[in-house]
Amino acid sequence: MMKKNQLDKFYMKTIEERIEALIELNKADHRSVADFKADLILPEEISDHMIENVVGTYQLPLGLALHFLIDGQDYLIPMATEEPSVVAAASFAAKTIRLAGGFTTEAKSRVMIGQVALKDIDDKEVAIEEIIKNQDQIISIANSAHPSIVKRGGGAQKIDLRWIDKDDEYGTPPFLVIHLHVDTQEAMGANMINTMAEAIKPYLEQLTGARAVMGILSNYATECLATARCQIPVNILERRGLSGEEVRDRIIEANQFALADPYRATTNNKGIMNGISAVVLATGNDTRAIEAGAHAYAARSGQYRSLTKWTKAENGDLLGELTMPLPVGTVGGSITIHPGAKFAHHILGSPHAKQLESIIVSVGLAQNFAATRALVTDGIQKGHMALQAKSLAINAGAKGEEIQKVARRLRKEKHMNLNTAKQILAELRH
Repeated sequence: MMKKNQLDKFYMKTIEERIEALIELNKADHRSVADFKADLILPEEISDHMIENVVGTYQLPLGLALHFLIDGQDYLIPMATEEPSVVAAASFAAKTIRLAGGFTTEAKSRVMIGQVALKDIDDKEVAIEEIIKNQDQIISIANSAHPSIVKRGGGAQKIDLRWIDKDDEYGTPPFLVIHLHVDTQEAMGANMINTMAEAIKPYLEQLTGARAVMGILSNYATECLATARCQIPVNILERRGLSGEEVRDRIIEANQFALADPYRATTNNKGIMNGISAVVLATGNDTRAIEAGAHAYAARSGQYRSLTKWTKAENGDLLGELTMPLPVGTVGGSITIHPGAKFAHHILGSPHAKQLESIIVSVGLAQNFAATRALVTDGIQKGHMALQAKSLAINAGAKGEEIQKVARRLRKEKHMNLNTAKQILAELRH
């Protein structure tokens, strides 16, 4: 267990004090605060090779979500985000769920999908028969294109076929799509899968006489699902003026609304991704890939729905569950070269890929619990307002201790805006 005294009132400490606490807890491998800060700077010689036409770096706040207990293990979770209240909400939810035993997770399979799309097929049945008959050779060609992953115990495992009929409404022809299932081990594996998919294209054309449109990975990673669950007794849910049963039922009703209505589901899932994307970004993974896959998975029934499910247990507890595709990696890309990403993996205890999936999906469930609970009790704005007041104080020109003083007074005003913040700051300085 972590030394909790070092983390008590973490949000009230200065940045330097927080870093000192991490160093004392051996969560940061640095000798001093100055070393820590210097180590998180992205050098120009690295950034210039990460993308094209570099002119500088664009920084985001990197915060730590506290209190997470996942599969019996404690975590401090790094989150890179610009949005106020996200880190605080995740920490609050984790603290509540910790009292109920924390999160339990599943991340069974880590298989990614590469696609080759064929068109202009003369005989559908013959083409399918030829591909099935020669699937061992197809897999062999794929693995020969990337032998290093095979040596590490991964590689292409099997193929699936999908026939897509023509659609006159959209003007699309029929396609025969080959799915290549690849175990990418600890990597997310985009480049690996693209290489394999392109390698099997000519052979598939030869087998079928069809034309290959493209060979590329799919970010809809339905064979790489992660699930987080929690079970919260109603006595933990009690709120001023509301019983635990009332809060539980309101959370379930709010979730039912998000399952039924795509307009609500979109905002509900955006809140989940507030947490998910912040950890994905902090760990050097691909936020756009994860977001695209998550939203596609939310629409798997034919209607866009909530990714989370909140229900009542037989004993009356609140049950929460989140399942989504999480094709993240712990090696490759920016993970091993970006100083922030390296720190994120270090503070998480250098997790393997399945562990990282479990951590990230737990944050998503925590984020949804915090947001939904706020919506059905105090309203979503209460938590936002404290941080919004600080932002207005800074915009008004407040420095150092002035920021907190202006923000505190600003929250009591009828009109919480920039002009009011400037007036308060002027009064303080006068």
